[in-house]
Formats: sequence, structure tokens, C-alpha cells
Amino acid sequence: MAVKIDNLDLRILDIISKDARTSLSDVAEVCGVSRAVVHQRVSKMVDKGVILGSGYKVNPKSVGYSTCTYVGINLERGSMYYDVVESLRRIPEIVECHFTTGNYTMLIKLYAYDNEHLMALLNNRIQQIPGVISTETLISLEQSISRQLPIVVK
Repeated sequence: MAVKIDNLDLRILDIISKDARTSLSDVAEVCGVSRAVVHQRVSKMVDKGVILGSGYKVNPKSVGYSTCTYVGINLERGSMYYDVVESLRRIPEIVECHFTTGNYTMLIKLYAYDNEHLMALLNNRIQQIPGVISTETLISLEQSISRQLPIVVK
């Protein structure tokens, strides 16, 4: 079921998606409403799953993870996806997992300290999961773009 979003919600999302540290008072001033209204709207959007999180993004390199990797995974059967996902959830270095079309059944994004750590994750963890029949590893050399989708206020 689609969540109803009006122009005020879109304006609030536009402001906070550009800088989550913007105070609710500042958002209220820009939108021409009270801080209480903005707080209520933000809380409602969090509850409804429109806003998926808040907080600070930690640079993986600053805490020792120098290798960002995408791994295409092929499964014995696509129906094994949910069981494999549960196994992948237990590997904290995996930060994203997608059920995909194309060359792979799944695509995951993970961080490793170095190539040795990456090889251990692949050989000793991911490829040992029942149902995983093959993997293909793509190492990211540089992330050039990282941004939120634009919010279009109608």
C-alpha cells in the first residue's frame, strides 16, 4: 500500500535528505510551519517507512576496511534465496544484498580489510553456504558518486 505524501512532506524530505543534521526548527522555518508539525510529519514518515534511517555514515576506510567489493552469487535454485539471505545476514561485512535478474541470482556489497580478508570471506563463508554454486567478485577501485535521490516538490 502506497504511503500518502503531500507537498509539505516532500519539502521536509528535500531539506533533511540534503543534510540530516538540519534542525527541525530550521526545517519548520523554511517550510513556514511550527517545529511540532515538522516533528509530527518526520515521525509519521519514519513509522511508515518513508524515512529509512538517520545517523552518521562512517567512512569504511577510516575504520580499516580498505576494499569495497561487489559479489555476484549464483544459486542452485532461485527458491533458495531467502535461506541464503539468512546465512548472509550473519556476515557483518556484507552491507547490501539484492535479488537480481541477469547474470546472477543475487548481488551483494561487502567491505574487507584487505585482499586476504576478502578471500577468507569468499572461500570460508560465502561459498560454504548451502545452495551457493558460484560467485564472481568485482572490486571497486573508487566510489565516484554517492547521493540520495532528488526529492521533487510538486
